[in-house]
Amino acid sequence: MNIHEYQSKELLRRIGVPVPPGTVACSAAEAVAAAGSLPGPAWVVKAQILAGGRGKGGGVRICRSPEEVGEAAGAILGMRLVTAQTGPEGKLVSRVLVEQGAMIAREMYVSVVLDRARGCLTVMASPDGGMDIEQAASSAPGRIVAVRTDTAARLWPFQLRRLLKALGLSGAAARAGAALLQQLASFAEAHDATLVEVNPLALTADGQLLVIDAKMDFDDSALKRHPEIEAMRDPEEGDPLERRAREQGVNYVRLHGSVGTMVNGAGLAMATMDAVKQAGAEPANFLDVGGGADAKAVAAGFSIILSDPRVRCILVNIFGGILRCDIVARGIADAARSIGLQLPLVIRLEGTNVEEGRRILRESGLAFHEAASMSDAARRAAELAGGA
Repeated sequence: MNIHEYQSKELLRRIGVPVPPGTVACSAAEAVAAAGSLPGPAWVVKAQILAGGRGKGGGVRICRSPEEVGEAAGAILGMRLVTAQTGPEGKLVSRVLVEQGAMIAREMYVSVVLDRARGCLTVMASPDGGMDIEQAASSAPGRIVAVRTDTAARLWPFQLRRLLKALGLSGAAARAGAALLQQLASFAEAHDATLVEVNPLALTADGQLLVIDAKMDFDDSALKRHPEIEAMRDPEEGDPLERRAREQGVNYVRLHGSVGTMVNGAGLAMATMDAVKQAGAEPANFLDVGGGADAKAVAAGFSIILSDPRVRCILVNIFGGILRCDIVARGIADAARSIGLQLPLVIRLEGTNVEEGRRILRESGLAFHEAASMSDAARRAAELAGGA
């Protein structure tokens, strides 16, 4: 789960990390009032969407008066902000963050990332912060230094010295930087964060460190342990179909292809998407109906897939284990009839009671294409979707 910049900064503020004072506004009038409560001479108005690159898209503006703040907020609010991370459709801006401006002498980059392969946190630092950090990392990867925490999410003194040297900090700024890096790592470990990113981390003209922008991602599976983080979820952000699937208890991720997939089991779902790509088409989604794929779950899956206008064919790939194929077959037939399925449907069944399941489907009156294997199912679906 991702949260907004203003929410990330509030969490950092609670643990003593220095962030600029600021207020969220949902209208130009609120933005002007926010600027009036913050000392000048400059203010920054920042669009709050779950995507990076906002400055390049016109979503970040520096203002020299409260009147300019109102004009900037009026221009940003309601716009569909397009960045490298939003795709061409962009994201609608419904709120802005109005912050006190800062005199920045230098920008840096720090982050804490979950390393799933090694089961630890990786802390990264670079003297190159700001909007072009991705390009800097690609052209000069040696300017990014990474260290791994121990099992208690601690950074040892020699690791901190290495990170601080990479940032080019010394004296009081280095001592503040050491504390900040350990705070970020401890926060990530305590809150099951998969990413805590500060970009840029600023060294101000008076030698202080200040978090100018912050981004946080959290492990969805761990949110039950952090209701205060779960409460920060923005229902207006994210794909509406994914939100609808979450409400119905269906594991669904929307992609950009034309073959809708419905599978039981995450591993089989990913293998099915690979097979579709190998057949020359693109999967439209990841959809795992789970081990209890009854008619209700299947109907919910069909309904969500059919709500995507890009889908031109549906591929159902079921391996019956504890969940028998005959039960799945009845669920597929009942669900397809109840929603009036009109798109081409390819079904591949294997596993427990597979022959009974196939018989039920053949006698159901449902129009579908039966596949003998996963590769055959993917090939047929690709052909019917016009992708191969």
